[in-house]
Amino acid sequence: MGTKPLWEKLKTLQCHFNWCLEMKDEMDVGHILQTVALKVEHTAYGNRGVYLAMRGYLQQLQGSYLEALASLREAEEVLRQDHLATFSRQVLLIYGNYAWIYYRLVNYEKVELYLGRIRQICQSLSSPEPYSVEIPEIHAQKGWSLLAIGFRNGEEASECFRMALQEDPTNRDIQAGLAMSVFASWTHSWTFHRWLKAKSLLEEVLCSQPQNDEVKVHLASLLKSKHWERSMALTMEVVRDSLSPEELRNAARVCRKTVLPQAIALLQKAIALAPGYYLLHYDLGLCYKIQLEGAAPEERDGIRAAAIESFQRSVEVDPRSVFARLQLAQLHGEKTPHYAAEMLQNLWEELPTASKRCQQAIYLGWGDFLLHRKGRREEALMMYQAGLLVLGSHANEWHLLRGRLAKLAEEFEEDSEMDRAEAVLATLRLSFRSVR
Repeated sequence: MGTKPLWEKLKTLQCHFNWCLEMKDEMDVGHILQTVALKVEHTAYGNRGVYLAMRGYLQQLQGSYLEALASLREAEEVLRQDHLATFSRQVLLIYGNYAWIYYRLVNYEKVELYLGRIRQICQSLSSPEPYSVEIPEIHAQKGWSLLAIGFRNGEEASECFRMALQEDPTNRDIQAGLAMSVFASWTHSWTFHRWLKAKSLLEEVLCSQPQNDEVKVHLASLLKSKHWERSMALTMEVVRDSLSPEELRNAARVCRKTVLPQAIALLQKAIALAPGYYLLHYDLGLCYKIQLEGAAPEERDGIRAAAIESFQRSVEVDPRSVFARLQLAQLHGEKTPHYAAEMLQNLWEELPTASKRCQQAIYLGWGDFLLHRKGRREEALMMYQAGLLVLGSHANEWHLLRGRLAKLAEEFEEDSEMDRAEAVLATLRLSFRSVR
């Protein structure tokens, strides 16, 4: 049997393999597997099957095909429990993933089997295409998948949920998905227009779903800078009612700058629920770092030790965690700079294979170390400039690097090194134009 006809059919399927889901590197896949596992256990919506199918897709990326097939079988069982009346519409995603995995296992008989099932369902839905169909279930499944990968996909996910709502406007799960995807989009744009839209949608969902803790904590995050009292009231409701480690983590992030002891207590509670989730340990380390900033001299060593322990635990759970290792290097830099230099050197060697955001973070970490621990301003400047020129990266690191360069430009001006100051400002102008 020739493989080309199968390949052409597979490319038309609506499933995780064809949705151009951005996977940055192995660390990204491992992180998403952790978050997907939490979503399967704690989701408030009828999307467990989507997450299990996605787990299968991620597992095959790691070469674990037997585990991937087991995840798809579990996804089928869950769909029969959660969506028996619409099973044939919901299962298209899973059958598509099956077909692709069996194609990669060179089991063409199984590929034909699942393609046949997909074709039969599409025919029953009067689709003009043999292996795809435009239905709200598929749009929503793609939206949930994009959000599970990361909030950077908020804009694309919101389009998926809007398309789904056009055909199913009263679906409460899809309404919640749209609200959360617009919120996600706001977290990567910070525009007032998106803030207003996210607030409106989250409020609408919360009005009809008052027990929805995930929506509640996102609304609390949205309101914390403008309506602090309401934000804290919503956060405390989540703290009281939720057993989801991710929701407790998000609640801690709302509290972190205003009620730090509460944030620490929340993260400790979440860690007791999910000790293997590395981001909980990472966020706890960040809380201790904030606490360290205002600590009395006699308290600093104890707080620093607690922060190091938290970040070290994060690295033990996920050894590839670039940001936890950078935090450890920064904390060790004050007392044991040789150890910090060794950690940064290890990260430097991983730079070519790191994601764009991680590359910027490594440049930033090296620049800070060279400037503050070694007093080598020119070398730090080169690191900051190189980091700023990394394209396709993250807004947070980009702004931090710009801030470091702006500060150096001021120092050059104060030292009457006007040519050096102008060169740095030129880099800032160039970087600004490159992201517009």
